[in-house]
Amino acid sequence: MSINVRIPTILRTYTQDQSQVTAEGDTLTEVIESLEGTFPGIKARVVDEQGKLRRFVNIYVAEEDVRFAQGLDTPTPAGTQVSIIPAVAGGC
Repeated sequence: MSINVRIPTILRTYTQDQSQVTAEGDTLTEVIESLEGTFPGIKARVVDEQGKLRRFVNIYVAEEDVRFAQGLDTPTPAGTQVSIIPAVAGGC
């Protein structure tokens, strides 16, 4: 099933500067693997060596933060929008 994935500016060097790409998969893990197959190197920027979501990366399936859903096992129904968003920190 085809999933639309929004890519943040910082990761667009992996997607030939595309802000939105498509991937396949029934779960977020499968979508990330699909992205890696098409855009080598992107997976390492999203998940760590243990296969866990990097703490400075937020991913939303539809409008739900996967950290509050099923994590990387979150289902990704056909037509779902996945958004990869780098965490922003700062202060005065």
